[in-house]
Amino acid sequence: MDLLKGKNAVIFGVANDKSIAYAISKAFKENGATLGFTYAGEALKKRVEPISEELNGAFCLQCDVSKDEDIALTVEVAKEKFGKVDILVHSVAFAPQEALKGRFVDTPRDAFKIALDISAYSLVALCKAYEPIFSQNASVITLTYYGSVKVVQNYNVMGVAKAALESSVRYLANDLGGNGVRVNAISAGPIKTLAASGISGFRTILSQIEERAPLKRNVTQEDVAKAALFLCSDLSNGVTGDVLYVDSGYNILGL
Repeated sequence: MDLLKGKNAVIFGVANDKSIAYAISKAFKENGATLGFTYAGEALKKRVEPISEELNGAFCLQCDVSKDEDIALTVEVAKEKFGKVDILVHSVAFAPQEALKGRFVDTPRDAFKIALDISAYSLVALCKAYEPIFSQNASVITLTYYGSVKVVQNYNVMGVAKAALESSVRYLANDLGGNGVRVNAISAGPIKTLAASGISGFRTILSQIEERAPLKRNVTQEDVAKAALFLCSDLSNGVTGDVLYVDSGYNILGL
């Protein structure tokens, strides 16, 4: 398939070859897209650069999404390499470890600020910075989780940040839609990734999905990548401001 033939994509949030963003990048490459990558600091450079080489990335840049000057540099390079950007993938989230256990009410003020800035505001900052070089029918996607709408034990401040992220998706879709730019989110079920490893009791969450979800299984990185491929291709030209659940149907359940 070549669903993304001729399209240029910038990927924020690849951590390693087990990350959701990696699976998305691989699916995009297999469908004809040209990719550009960023990584969050020197610690991740040694993991992301080989992935960029594997997928023939046009660039691989350091970017701290809490710094506007870092974001601006990626825009300059993307403009130089691509001219226009057709796809932007935001797979970025962070909260201090101490805020991902115990009671939400005990969340320190600084941890709340950090979680909201990196996990939610960064999408707003990226859309604002990239707006001048988005193509007419560009697609922006971000990754969220069910803990945004229901209480998931130990997800805490990240759930609040994801709720802000999902609301931001709707407002951004409204702001950018006049230029044909679409903004959507994928609410992925729990997957064993580097980010998920920081959540206390994560294995219990995985077992609950297998036991209770309609499909009786956990989703994979590839399941999410296929949904991303749909949202970033012309197949979804009429879809924006939406949250697409890829969670084996767990979100539909009540008691």
